[in-house]
Amino acid sequence: MADRYLRLTGTAPGRFLTRRLGLPQPAALTRWSAERPTLDGGLLHLTAGRSALDLAPALARTGIGPAGSGSTAAVVLDATGVRDVEALAEVHAALHPVLRSVASSGRVVVLGAPLDPADHHQAAAQQALEGFTRSLGKEIGRGRTVNLVRLTDAAAAESTLRFLLSPKSAYVSGQVIEVGAAREPATEEPTPADPDRPLSGRTALVTGAARGIGEAVAETLARDGARVVVLDVPQAEQDARRVAERLGGTALALDMTAADAGARIAEALPDGLDVLIHNAGITRDRRLVNMPAERWISVLEVNLASVLRTTDALLKEGTLRRGGRIVATASIAGIAGNAGQTNYGASKAGVVGLVRSLAPRALDEHGVTVNAVAPGFIETKMTAAVPLFIREAGRRMNSLAQGGLPADVAETTAWLAHPASGAVNGQVVRVCGQSLLGA
Repeated sequence: MADRYLRLTGTAPGRFLTRRLGLPQPAALTRWSAERPTLDGGLLHLTAGRSALDLAPALARTGIGPAGSGSTAAVVLDATGVRDVEALAEVHAALHPVLRSVASSGRVVVLGAPLDPADHHQAAAQQALEGFTRSLGKEIGRGRTVNLVRLTDAAAAESTLRFLLSPKSAYVSGQVIEVGAAREPATEEPTPADPDRPLSGRTALVTGAARGIGEAVAETLARDGARVVVLDVPQAEQDARRVAERLGGTALALDMTAADAGARIAEALPDGLDVLIHNAGITRDRRLVNMPAERWISVLEVNLASVLRTTDALLKEGTLRRGGRIVATASIAGIAGNAGQTNYGASKAGVVGLVRSLAPRALDEHGVTVNAVAPGFIETKMTAAVPLFIREAGRRMNSLAQGGLPADVAETTAWLAHPASGAVNGQVVRVCGQSLLGA
């Protein structure tokens, strides 16, 4: 459903009226397209504190040239060297003069260091960057985003910087992303011949891919070169086949709650799997006092238990190849909670727990990373059916004052699935325009 309020605020009378009434003034976001793959304008690289990072090679490959006399598309502030309260003044000194020059739909990325458990002054100063970044994201406006990346190795963070400094991250703001050090792959992985198709030669399976967000994820992974397996329940087999045919992939009709779902996936993919996207999910909303047991059980079974079972089976059988990626779908409902969704919130919080626990072991034992996306209000057929006033509240209660699109979740998933994202592990990234609910 079209966001008519967003269209209104894009007109001169709409801007005047909403300004006078003190209403939200969302800006139309610049999203990725083949015709517009990069942000318009230059990149400004600033430093606060004493940094040892060599960012030049990674920043040079973002596709944004240095900022000159034209508009500033993005600002990267290297604050990894901030070790005390006094050095935090340099954060203000660096960003204060330049923020007004950042273009609409521009990016601010702050780079921080991991908290040092042996130095509470450094830990305090680096934790301060999180509050600073989240606060700046809520005030910067004009469709601009602000994120914090904690890192020790600039090269390992290249895929993350490319994503955050591109139109692909239009609805990702106020996030704290930790990037570990680069690890030597256990087996030699071929470098994609085409950097615009990094998943060439890889097989990706997307559950719940016959429609909505799952379909958008399948489309984006196929765009990036993957051979996509479109999985959905038997009742949606016809739609799944249509999607698969359009993307040059294959369809797999399967109920993920079946006890042998993992074995059947492994049988259907004898040559193995590189990317596993757990997108399938259901809602059965009702307040707990009115919720029968079957509503509780069905949501937990589809959204969490099936994810646990199939992940365990595919890792145990070796179907997921080394260098593989698992991306599960959580939700801000699992982070902040939501009235009428105790079952759904529990299931999505369980996904967060799965990611945080499994990620280090899956990487060490299987060479596979495990991450999650946590969508907020995304414009789908499901949210279009929400009553008007609740729908409008969902759209406006974030720093970008609008709903996201399925493509926003898909682009974030594709970044986590990227072969160069091996240092991103155990992360839960909200795709919510920095929702006012939760952190």
